[in-house]
Amino acid sequence: MNSKQQQVAIVTGASRGIGAAIAQRLGREGYAVVVNYAGNAAEAARVVQAIADGGGSAIAVQADVADPAAVRALFDQAIAQLGRVDVLVNNAGIMPPQLPALADTGDDTFDRLVAVNLKGSFNTMREAGTRLQHGGRVINFSSSLVGTRLPGYAVYAATKAAVETMTNILAKEMRGKGITVNAVAPGPTATALFLDGKTPETIARLSAMAPLERLGTPDDIAAAVAFLAGPDGAWINGQTLRANGGMV
Repeated sequence: MNSKQQQVAIVTGASRGIGAAIAQRLGREGYAVVVNYAGNAAEAARVVQAIADGGGSAIAVQADVADPAAVRALFDQAIAQLGRVDVLVNNAGIMPPQLPALADTGDDTFDRLVAVNLKGSFNTMREAGTRLQHGGRVINFSSSLVGTRLPGYAVYAATKAAVETMTNILAKEMRGKGITVNAVAPGPTATALFLDGKTPETIARLSAMAPLERLGTPDDIAAAVAFLAGPDGAWINGQTLRANGGMV
């Protein structure tokens, strides 16, 4: 149990990349962090250890966000071990390395994108709607591709546009609970997953899209999440924050 009753944050998809940076930032901010992961227990354990090495508190919990029962168990375990849940960060999501035009998109690709990016966010938001402490925070993840609307990203961007809509409506439905619901929409961000397979020319082109002329970093995105999770973000509600250096 969390004897000090410090605030507890669940971060989905937190074993690497942006999710790992968010988990570690919230650990430094004083939250006890639930490092959720889908499959890689070793990477999740490294994030937990990094938080502990920094003087923070964290546990790792496996759950596929696309599975409603697994999401219920994720919240059950967080509450059983840490006593409460105050913050949900819906970072888990997938983007296949090759995204064809809409007319060439297979059913399997469509179904998987919807299952993880949309249904997964719905599953965790549904639990948060009844289990978060008064004054809690829900921070969902969209994408700046909702704004750029690049060819090849029709289904991916559609799942994220749906998350933005649910974000705004859930914020209104939380009336009386003091819970804010917002989304962060990153632009191109330099994670290992993002950089893998891209040529230097592609990376340079993507870096030049923002007026600040660089890719985002996981820490840039974690800073936006920490703002929305903390006291300084208390008056922001029902919004999508595009963290993309001005790209769109």
